[in-house]
Amino acid sequence: MLFYDAVFHKGGMTQKEICQRTFQSKQTVNLLVKNLLAENYVTVAEAPEDKRNKIVRMTDAGRACCEPVVRHITWAEDTAMSLFTPEEQEQLIDLSRRFTKNLTRLVHQEGEDL
Repeated sequence: MLFYDAVFHKGGMTQKEICQRTFQSKQTVNLLVKNLLAENYVTVAEAPEDKRNKIVRMTDAGRACCEPVVRHITWAEDTAMSLFTPEEQEQLIDLSRRFTKNLTRLVHQEGEDL
């Protein structure tokens, strides 16, 4: 789902940016892009500033296919959050931020040493 969210915006993103935003490997993103390209859900073009990078953009057909799913998941997330008390919401957000910070640090760390 994060992958679709990453390329949903009109300007598109490079595959490297998608990897960074979704914490997916280059191989996984490349496979997803190839599959979406075969379905005509995305386009891939060279980045003007660096031709080694490819910009992935969602097509109108891709948006039409993904939009109902994205809207439903967004609604479900919002509704699930609203079922928490304000204190629970704050606690969840604080813990999620801490988790994301830790995950980002570990993903960018070389090897497995801490």
